[in-house]
Amino acid sequence: MQPFKHASAIIEKLEKHGFEAYFVGGSVRDFIIGKPISDVDIATSALPNEVMRIFPHHVPIGLEHGTVLVLYEGISYEVTTFRMEAEYDDFRRPSHVSFVRSLEEDLKRRDFTMNAIAMTANGDMIDSFGGQEAIHRKQIQTVGNPDERFREDALRMMRGVRFVSTLGFHLSDETKQAIQEHAGLLVHIAIERIAVEFEKLLLGEGVRQALLLLAETDLYAYLPYFEKKGEQIASAAMYNWNVIQSSEEAWALLLRAVKPENADALLKNWKLSNKKVHTITSILHCLVQREKSEWNDMLLYQSGEEISIMTERVVSALQGEQPSIEHVHSLYKKLPIHSRKDLAVTGTDLLQWTGKQGGPWLAAALGQLEREVVCGRLANSKESVKEWLKQCNLL
Repeated sequence: MQPFKHASAIIEKLEKHGFEAYFVGGSVRDFIIGKPISDVDIATSALPNEVMRIFPHHVPIGLEHGTVLVLYEGISYEVTTFRMEAEYDDFRRPSHVSFVRSLEEDLKRRDFTMNAIAMTANGDMIDSFGGQEAIHRKQIQTVGNPDERFREDALRMMRGVRFVSTLGFHLSDETKQAIQEHAGLLVHIAIERIAVEFEKLLLGEGVRQALLLLAETDLYAYLPYFEKKGEQIASAAMYNWNVIQSSEEAWALLLRAVKPENADALLKNWKLSNKKVHTITSILHCLVQREKSEWNDMLLYQSGEEISIMTERVVSALQGEQPSIEHVHSLYKKLPIHSRKDLAVTGTDLLQWTGKQGGPWLAAALGQLEREVVCGRLANSKESVKEWLKQCNLL
Protein backbone atom coordinates (compact mmCIF):
# COMPACT_ATOMS: atom_id res chain seq x y z
CA MET A 1 0.00 0.00 0.00
CA GLN A 2 3.02 2.33 0.31
CA PRO A 3 2.75 3.91 -3.17
CA PHE A 4 -0.96 4.51 -2.56
CA LYS A 5 -0.34 5.85 0.95
CA HIS A 6 1.81 8.70 -0.33
CA ALA A 7 -0.56 9.49 -3.21
CA SER A 8 -3.59 9.46 -0.91
CA ALA A 9 -2.82 13.06 -0.03
CA ILE A 10 -3.74 14.01 -3.62
CA ILE A 11 -7.11 12.28 -3.34
CA GLU A 12 -7.81 13.73 0.10
CA LYS A 13 -7.09 17.25 -1.07
CA LEU A 14 -9.41 16.85 -4.09
CA GLU A 15 -12.11 15.50 -1.79
CA LYS A 16 -11.72 18.44 0.59
CA HIS A 17 -12.51 20.71 -2.35
CA GLY A 18 -15.72 18.78 -3.02
CA PHE A 19 -14.57 16.46 -5.80
CA GLU A 20 -14.46 12.69 -6.17
CA ALA A 21 -11.09 11.05 -6.72
CA TYR A 22 -9.91 7.45 -6.96
CA PHE A 23 -6.91 5.32 -7.80
CA VAL A 24 -7.47 3.66 -11.18
CA GLY A 25 -5.88 1.50 -13.84
CA GLY A 26 -2.90 -0.81 -13.73
CA SER A 27 -1.80 0.10 -10.21
CA VAL A 28 -5.13 -1.07 -8.76
CA ARG A 29 -5.02 -4.23 -10.87
CA ASP A 30 -1.46 -5.04 -9.79
CA PHE A 31 -2.31 -4.34 -6.14
CA ILE A 32 -5.12 -6.90 -6.29
CA ILE A 33 -2.86 -9.42 -8.05
CA GLY A 34 -0.02 -8.83 -5.60
CA LYS A 35 2.48 -7.55 -8.15
CA PRO A 36 4.89 -4.65 -7.52
CA ILE A 37 3.26 -1.30 -8.22
CA SER A 38 4.97 1.31 -10.37
CA ASP A 39 2.98 4.31 -11.59
CA VAL A 40 -0.07 5.35 -9.56
CA ASP A 41 -2.77 7.10 -11.59
CA ILE A 42 -5.71 9.07 -10.20
CA ALA A 43 -9.09 9.80 -11.79
CA THR A 44 -11.25 12.66 -10.54
CA SER A 45 -14.47 14.53 -11.14
CA ALA A 46 -12.50 17.79 -11.04
CA LEU A 47 -11.94 19.46 -14.39
CA PRO A 48 -8.34 20.08 -15.50
CA ASN A 49 -8.44 23.80 -14.64
CA GLU A 50 -9.83 22.91 -11.20
CA VAL A 51 -7.02 20.38 -10.63
CA MET A 52 -4.41 22.96 -11.62
CA ARG A 53 -5.93 25.53 -9.29
CA ILE A 54 -5.87 23.11 -6.34
CA PHE A 55 -2.29 21.98 -7.07
CA PRO A 56 -0.03 24.91 -8.04
CA HIS A 57 2.88 22.56 -8.72
CA HIS A 58 1.78 20.82 -11.90
CA VAL A 59 2.55 20.19 -15.57
CA PRO A 60 -0.35 20.31 -18.08
CA ILE A 61 0.81 17.27 -20.06
CA GLY A 62 -2.46 16.34 -21.78
CA LEU A 63 -5.21 18.84 -21.16
CA GLU A 64 -7.13 17.77 -24.28
CA HIS A 65 -7.51 14.36 -22.63
CA GLY A 66 -8.00 15.83 -19.15
CA THR A 67 -4.59 14.87 -17.75
CA VAL A 68 -2.54 17.03 -15.40
CA LEU A 69 0.78 15.90 -13.91
CA VAL A 70 0.66 16.85 -10.24
CA LEU A 71 4.00 17.20 -8.45
CA TYR A 72 3.80 16.29 -4.76
CA GLU A 73 6.78 15.91 -2.44
CA GLY A 74 9.15 15.02 -5.25
CA ILE A 75 6.85 12.46 -6.89
CA SER A 76 4.63 13.07 -9.92
CA TYR A 77 1.14 11.65 -10.39
CA GLU A 78 -1.10 11.74 -13.43
CA VAL A 79 -4.50 13.11 -12.43
CA THR A 80 -7.13 12.71 -15.15
CA THR A 81 -10.69 14.01 -15.26
CA PHE A 82 -13.51 11.49 -15.66
CA ARG A 83 -14.33 11.42 -19.36
CA MET A 84 -16.44 9.91 -22.09
CA GLU A 85 -15.21 9.34 -25.61
CA ALA A 86 -17.14 9.88 -28.82
CA GLU A 87 -16.90 7.63 -31.89
CA TYR A 88 -13.45 6.45 -32.97
CA ASP A 89 -12.99 7.47 -36.60
CA ASP A 90 -9.63 5.79 -37.26
CA PHE A 91 -9.52 2.81 -34.86
CA ARG A 92 -6.99 4.77 -32.81
CA ARG A 93 -8.35 8.00 -31.36
CA PRO A 94 -11.79 9.25 -30.31
CA SER A 95 -13.16 12.06 -32.47
CA HIS A 96 -14.06 13.96 -29.30
CA VAL A 97 -13.50 13.68 -25.54
CA SER A 98 -16.13 14.94 -23.09
CA PHE A 99 -15.39 15.51 -19.42
CA VAL A 100 -18.00 14.10 -17.05
CA ARG A 101 -18.61 13.91 -13.30
CA SER A 102 -19.47 10.18 -13.29
CA LEU A 103 -16.89 7.57 -12.30
CA GLU A 104 -18.88 4.76 -13.91
CA GLU A 105 -18.97 6.56 -17.26
CA ASP A 106 -15.19 6.90 -17.04
CA LEU A 107 -14.62 3.25 -16.16
CA LYS A 108 -16.89 1.87 -18.88
CA ARG A 109 -14.69 3.34 -21.64
CA ARG A 110 -11.64 1.34 -20.51
CA ASP A 111 -10.26 -1.71 -22.31
CA PHE A 112 -10.45 -4.71 -19.96
CA THR A 113 -12.47 -5.33 -16.81
CA MET A 114 -9.31 -5.90 -14.75
CA ASN A 115 -8.26 -2.34 -15.68
CA ALA A 116 -11.69 -0.83 -14.92
CA ILE A 117 -11.53 -1.00 -11.13
CA ALA A 118 -11.31 2.13 -8.98
CA MET A 119 -10.05 2.26 -5.39
CA THR A 120 -10.67 4.86 -2.71
CA ALA A 121 -7.94 6.30 -0.53
CA ASN A 122 -9.16 3.90 2.18
CA GLY A 123 -8.75 0.85 -0.04
CA ASP A 124 -12.41 0.27 -0.88
CA MET A 125 -12.99 -1.07 -4.40
CA ILE A 126 -15.51 0.26 -6.92
CA ASP A 127 -15.91 -2.57 -9.42
CA SER A 128 -18.90 -2.12 -11.71
CA PHE A 129 -17.74 -4.56 -14.40
CA GLY A 130 -16.54 -7.65 -12.56
CA GLY A 131 -12.84 -6.87 -12.76
CA GLN A 132 -11.96 -8.52 -9.44
CA GLU A 133 -13.69 -11.73 -10.47
CA ALA A 134 -11.82 -11.66 -13.80
CA ILE A 135 -8.53 -11.26 -11.92
CA HIS A 136 -9.48 -14.15 -9.64
CA ARG A 137 -10.11 -16.30 -12.76
CA LYS A 138 -6.97 -14.87 -14.42
CA GLN A 139 -9.16 -13.90 -17.35
CA ILE A 140 -8.76 -11.03 -19.79
CA GLN A 141 -12.25 -9.80 -20.65
CA THR A 142 -13.17 -6.55 -22.38
CA VAL A 143 -15.45 -4.03 -20.73
CA GLY A 144 -18.68 -4.55 -22.62
CA ASN A 145 -18.78 -5.67 -26.24
CA PRO A 146 -15.27 -6.72 -27.41
CA ASP A 147 -16.11 -5.83 -31.03
CA GLU A 148 -16.77 -2.25 -29.99
CA ARG A 149 -13.68 -2.03 -27.77
CA PHE A 150 -11.38 -3.25 -30.56
CA ARG A 151 -12.98 -1.04 -33.20
CA GLU A 152 -12.42 1.92 -30.89
CA ASP A 153 -8.71 1.22 -30.50
CA ALA A 154 -7.25 -1.73 -32.38
CA LEU A 155 -4.10 -1.64 -30.24
CA ARG A 156 -6.19 -3.17 -27.46
CA MET A 157 -5.86 -6.51 -29.25
CA MET A 158 -2.09 -6.39 -28.86
CA ARG A 159 -2.48 -5.24 -25.26
CA GLY A 160 -4.70 -8.24 -24.56
CA VAL A 161 -2.09 -10.67 -25.87
CA ARG A 162 0.64 -8.72 -24.07
CA PHE A 163 -1.22 -9.20 -20.77
CA VAL A 164 -1.29 -12.94 -21.45
CA SER A 165 2.51 -12.76 -21.44
CA THR A 166 3.13 -10.30 -18.61
CA LEU A 167 0.39 -11.44 -16.21
CA GLY A 168 0.06 -15.12 -17.08
CA PHE A 169 -3.66 -14.63 -17.69
CA HIS A 170 -5.79 -16.06 -20.53
CA LEU A 171 -8.18 -14.45 -22.98
CA SER A 172 -11.88 -15.07 -22.47
CA ASP A 173 -13.46 -16.97 -25.35
CA GLU A 174 -15.38 -13.97 -26.67
CA THR A 175 -12.35 -11.67 -26.39
CA LYS A 176 -10.20 -14.15 -28.29
CA GLN A 177 -12.86 -14.61 -30.96
CA ALA A 178 -13.18 -10.84 -31.40
CA ILE A 179 -9.41 -10.54 -31.87
CA GLN A 180 -9.52 -13.19 -34.58
CA GLU A 181 -12.33 -11.34 -36.32
CA HIS A 182 -10.78 -7.88 -36.08
CA ALA A 183 -7.04 -8.62 -36.36
CA GLY A 184 -6.88 -6.71 -39.64
CA LEU A 185 -7.68 -3.44 -37.86
CA LEU A 186 -4.13 -3.48 -36.54
CA VAL A 187 -2.97 -1.95 -39.83
CA HIS A 188 -4.41 1.37 -38.63
CA ILE A 189 -2.07 1.51 -35.63
CA ALA A 190 1.30 3.25 -35.70
CA ILE A 191 4.15 0.76 -35.58
CA GLU A 192 5.74 2.66 -32.67
CA ARG A 193 2.69 1.89 -30.50
CA ILE A 194 2.67 -1.76 -31.59
CA ALA A 195 6.40 -2.08 -30.89
CA VAL A 196 5.95 -0.95 -27.27
CA GLU A 197 3.37 -3.69 -26.64
CA PHE A 198 5.34 -6.28 -28.62
CA GLU A 199 8.54 -5.78 -26.65
CA LYS A 200 6.67 -6.09 -23.35
CA LEU A 201 5.11 -9.28 -24.72
CA LEU A 202 8.54 -10.72 -25.58
CA LEU A 203 9.82 -10.11 -22.04
CA GLY A 204 6.84 -11.52 -20.14
CA GLU A 205 6.92 -14.81 -18.28
CA GLY A 206 4.07 -16.07 -20.44
CA VAL A 207 5.73 -15.20 -23.76
CA ARG A 208 5.29 -18.76 -25.06
CA GLN A 209 1.51 -18.63 -24.73
CA ALA A 210 1.45 -15.11 -26.19
CA LEU A 211 3.45 -16.12 -29.28
CA LEU A 212 1.10 -19.02 -29.89
CA LEU A 213 -1.83 -16.61 -29.59
CA LEU A 214 -0.28 -14.24 -32.14
CA ALA A 215 -0.20 -17.14 -34.59
CA GLU A 216 -3.59 -18.55 -33.63
CA THR A 217 -5.48 -15.23 -33.84
CA ASP A 218 -3.71 -14.13 -37.06
CA LEU A 219 -2.45 -10.94 -35.42
CA TYR A 220 1.03 -11.86 -36.68
CA ALA A 221 -0.19 -11.30 -40.26
CA TYR A 222 -0.47 -7.57 -39.59
CA LEU A 223 2.96 -7.12 -38.04
CA PRO A 224 5.70 -5.72 -40.36
CA TYR A 225 7.73 -8.46 -42.08
CA PHE A 226 5.91 -11.20 -40.15
CA GLU A 227 2.97 -11.47 -42.56
CA LYS A 228 3.84 -15.00 -43.70
CA LYS A 229 5.71 -16.16 -40.61
CA GLY A 230 2.92 -17.64 -38.50
CA GLU A 231 4.49 -21.10 -38.30
CA GLN A 232 7.90 -19.68 -37.41
CA ILE A 233 6.45 -17.45 -34.68
CA ALA A 234 4.59 -20.43 -33.24
CA SER A 235 7.78 -22.51 -33.35
CA ALA A 236 9.61 -19.78 -31.40
CA ALA A 237 7.27 -20.50 -28.50
CA MET A 238 9.24 -23.70 -27.92
CA TYR A 239 12.41 -21.84 -26.95
CA ASN A 240 13.60 -21.41 -23.37
CA TRP A 241 12.54 -17.74 -23.08
CA ASN A 242 13.05 -17.50 -19.33
CA VAL A 243 16.82 -17.04 -19.76
CA ILE A 244 16.33 -13.91 -21.88
CA GLN A 245 17.01 -10.66 -20.01
CA SER A 246 16.68 -7.82 -22.52
CA SER A 247 14.55 -6.74 -25.44
CA GLU A 248 17.61 -6.97 -27.70
CA GLU A 249 18.12 -10.63 -26.79
CA ALA A 250 14.40 -11.27 -27.24
CA TRP A 251 14.38 -9.77 -30.72
CA ALA A 252 17.47 -11.78 -31.70
CA LEU A 253 15.86 -15.01 -30.47
CA LEU A 254 12.65 -14.32 -32.36
CA LEU A 255 14.49 -13.41 -35.56
CA ARG A 256 16.49 -16.61 -35.26
CA ALA A 257 13.16 -18.40 -35.73
CA VAL A 258 11.74 -16.04 -38.36
CA LYS A 259 14.98 -15.92 -40.42
CA PRO A 260 14.33 -12.66 -42.32
CA GLU A 261 16.31 -11.97 -45.46
CA ASN A 262 17.37 -8.60 -44.08
CA ALA A 263 17.21 -8.30 -40.28
CA ASP A 264 18.45 -4.70 -40.37
CA ALA A 265 15.61 -3.61 -42.66
CA LEU A 266 13.04 -5.49 -40.59
CA LEU A 267 14.12 -3.84 -37.34
CA LYS A 268 14.24 -0.37 -38.87
CA ASN A 269 10.73 -0.94 -40.24
CA TRP A 270 9.68 -1.47 -36.64
CA LYS A 271 11.11 2.01 -35.93
CA LEU A 272 13.54 0.75 -33.30
CA SER A 273 16.40 3.06 -32.32
CA ASN A 274 19.63 2.83 -34.30
CA LYS A 275 21.44 1.74 -31.14
CA LYS A 276 19.01 -1.11 -30.53
CA VAL A 277 19.13 -2.21 -34.17
CA HIS A 278 22.93 -2.27 -34.04
CA THR A 279 22.93 -4.36 -30.87
CA ILE A 280 20.40 -6.88 -32.20
CA THR A 281 22.18 -7.33 -35.54
CA SER A 282 25.50 -7.71 -33.69
CA ILE A 283 23.98 -10.51 -31.60
CA LEU A 284 22.66 -12.19 -34.74
CA HIS A 285 26.06 -11.97 -36.45
CA CYS A 286 27.79 -13.42 -33.39
CA LEU A 287 25.10 -16.10 -33.12
CA VAL A 288 25.84 -17.40 -36.63
CA GLN A 289 29.45 -18.07 -35.63
CA ARG A 290 28.65 -19.34 -32.14
CA GLU A 291 26.21 -21.96 -33.43
CA LYS A 292 28.99 -23.42 -35.60
CA SER A 293 31.45 -23.89 -32.75
CA GLU A 294 32.24 -23.14 -29.12
CA TRP A 295 33.58 -19.74 -28.10
CA ASN A 296 37.02 -18.89 -29.44
CA ASP A 297 39.26 -15.94 -28.71
CA MET A 298 38.70 -14.15 -32.01
CA LEU A 299 34.91 -14.37 -31.82
CA LEU A 300 34.93 -13.04 -28.26
CA TYR A 301 37.28 -10.22 -29.23
CA GLN A 302 35.36 -9.16 -32.30
CA SER A 303 31.99 -9.31 -30.56
CA GLY A 304 32.96 -7.72 -27.26
CA GLU A 305 31.94 -8.89 -23.80
CA GLU A 306 28.40 -7.46 -23.77
CA ILE A 307 27.38 -8.90 -27.15
CA SER A 308 29.05 -12.22 -26.32
CA ILE A 309 27.09 -12.57 -23.08
CA MET A 310 23.83 -11.62 -24.80
CA THR A 311 24.57 -14.15 -27.53
CA GLU A 312 25.26 -16.84 -24.93
CA ARG A 313 21.79 -16.29 -23.48
CA VAL A 314 20.21 -16.61 -26.94
CA VAL A 315 22.16 -19.81 -27.61
CA SER A 316 21.00 -21.21 -24.28
CA ALA A 317 17.40 -20.30 -25.10
CA LEU A 318 17.70 -22.15 -28.40
CA GLN A 319 19.25 -25.21 -26.77
CA GLY A 320 16.99 -25.27 -23.72
CA GLU A 321 19.89 -24.88 -21.32
CA GLN A 322 21.07 -22.42 -18.69
CA PRO A 323 23.59 -19.86 -19.98
CA SER A 324 27.23 -20.11 -18.90
CA ILE A 325 27.70 -16.39 -18.33
CA GLU A 326 30.61 -16.74 -15.92
CA HIS A 327 32.42 -18.97 -18.40
CA VAL A 328 32.07 -16.38 -21.18
CA HIS A 329 33.13 -13.60 -18.82
CA SER A 330 36.18 -15.58 -17.75
CA LEU A 331 37.21 -16.35 -21.33
CA TYR A 332 36.84 -12.72 -22.34
CA LYS A 333 38.80 -11.48 -19.34
CA LYS A 334 41.72 -13.76 -20.28
CA LEU A 335 42.09 -12.26 -23.78
CA PRO A 336 45.51 -10.63 -24.31
CA ILE A 337 43.84 -7.44 -25.56
CA HIS A 338 40.26 -6.21 -25.69
CA SER A 339 40.52 -3.55 -28.40
CA ARG A 340 43.03 -2.26 -30.94
CA LYS A 341 44.04 0.55 -28.58
CA ASP A 342 45.43 -2.14 -26.25
CA LEU A 343 48.08 -3.09 -28.82
CA ALA A 344 51.64 -2.22 -27.83
CA VAL A 345 52.14 -0.50 -31.18
CA THR A 346 50.15 1.94 -33.32
CA GLY A 347 49.82 2.64 -37.00
CA THR A 348 52.25 5.51 -36.52
CA ASP A 349 54.85 3.06 -35.18
CA LEU A 350 54.48 0.87 -38.26
CA LEU A 351 54.86 3.84 -40.60
CA GLN A 352 58.01 5.02 -38.82
CA TRP A 353 59.58 1.58 -38.70
CA THR A 354 58.85 0.66 -42.32
CA GLY A 355 59.35 4.09 -43.85
CA LYS A 356 56.32 3.46 -46.04
CA GLN A 357 53.42 5.73 -46.89
CA GLY A 358 50.04 4.97 -45.47
CA GLY A 359 47.64 2.87 -47.52
CA PRO A 360 45.58 -0.32 -47.54
CA TRP A 361 48.62 -2.29 -46.46
CA LEU A 362 48.62 -0.50 -43.08
CA ALA A 363 45.03 -1.48 -42.21
CA ALA A 364 45.73 -5.04 -43.35
CA ALA A 365 48.90 -5.22 -41.25
CA LEU A 366 47.14 -3.90 -38.12
CA GLY A 367 44.29 -6.34 -38.65
CA GLN A 368 46.64 -9.28 -38.99
CA LEU A 369 48.60 -8.04 -35.98
CA GLU A 370 45.41 -7.97 -33.91
CA ARG A 371 44.58 -11.55 -34.88
CA GLU A 372 48.06 -12.81 -34.05
CA VAL A 373 48.00 -11.19 -30.62
CA VAL A 374 44.42 -12.17 -29.78
CA CYS A 375 45.00 -15.79 -30.77
CA GLY A 376 48.16 -15.97 -28.66
CA ARG A 377 50.56 -16.48 -31.54
CA LEU A 378 52.33 -13.18 -30.91
CA ALA A 379 53.29 -11.45 -27.66
CA ASN A 380 51.89 -7.94 -27.29
CA SER A 381 55.23 -6.09 -27.12
CA LYS A 382 57.09 -3.79 -29.49
CA GLU A 383 60.02 -6.17 -29.72
CA SER A 384 57.82 -9.10 -30.72
CA VAL A 385 55.92 -6.99 -33.23
CA LYS A 386 59.15 -5.80 -34.84
CA GLU A 387 60.34 -9.37 -35.19
CA TRP A 388 56.96 -10.33 -36.68
CA LEU A 389 57.20 -7.48 -39.20
CA LYS A 390 60.61 -8.77 -40.29
CA GLN A 391 59.19 -12.24 -40.82
CA CYS A 392 56.42 -10.70 -42.93
CA ASN A 393 59.03 -8.81 -45.00
CA LEU A 394 57.61 -5.50 -43.89
CA LEU A 395 60.89 -4.39 -42.29
